[in-house]
Amino acid sequence: MVKLITRRDFIKGGTYTALGAIAGIPTQTNSKSRIILIRHKDVINERSEIDAEILQKMLDEAVMALFEESDPVSAFKKIIKPDDTVGIKTNVWSYLPTPKELENAIEKRVMDAGVDKSKIGINDHNVRRLDIFKSATALINVRPLRTHYLSGVSGCMKNLIMFAEAPYKWHPNSCADLGLLQNLPQVKGKLRLHILAVLTPQYHGRGPHHFSRRYVWHYKGLVVGTDAVAVDAVGLKLLMAKRREKLGKAREIPPVPKHIETADKVHGLGNSDFSRINLIKLGWKEDILI
Repeated sequence: MVKLITRRDFIKGGTYTALGAIAGIPTQTNSKSRIILIRHKDVINERSEIDAEILQKMLDEAVMALFEESDPVSAFKKIIKPDDTVGIKTNVWSYLPTPKELENAIEKRVMDAGVDKSKIGINDHNVRRLDIFKSATALINVRPLRTHYLSGVSGCMKNLIMFAEAPYKWHPNSCADLGLLQNLPQVKGKLRLHILAVLTPQYHGRGPHHFSRRYVWHYKGLVVGTDAVAVDAVGLKLLMAKRREKLGKAREIPPVPKHIETADKVHGLGNSDFSRINLIKLGWKEDILI
């Protein structure tokens, strides 16, 4: 039986930060995960309006850096083929949805890679039922970052829960096994890219649907990678840094986000340990926090 860490373990031991972010804890994967963090100070203005052109450039630069290509279309062609049917799994939580500007930027590059618009679906709640998602050969997973009262963190792994027949069955034990959503028949082998929108993350909440602009800030970034575990580990580390800054060290950890480490240490689905994450930081560095 694998012992999962508890909130008390986090605080008492002081050795588990960001679910394995401290080097020295072995992981089940043999290579590092390449993750891109990109920010731009002008992507959001003081009225919280997104500059679509800047956001497109941010996405392009991140994907080019991820796949080491010199232009965005070539980068997307590494993961998307003209004969693919592509599902873009978005998030429509009313208080903090995936920005339409980001959905449009992804769709544009998928089309540039040769996929006809009729073979691209963008959806959240109906992905199990829509024909285009049932027949999808490639999935792109995109959502905003926020804390969550059950899982601790709502990131890319949790975003796949709408592919489950009964999402509520994934809630026990602090949603510890969310990583296994990647093995659902409609998902397995199809995930091509994970994009965590950290444009305006929410670093604190008090219940299942709690939202307050008091706990949202303009970080103006994207976290991009092919390893959902590593992407979420970066997101968690960012939230912890902001919580430490605003709420104090004793409250830096959200309600225990077990699923990130469990996906790595128990299920071997990716890297949660920062010694196994190659985090490349591009763009604006002010108040970067991590």
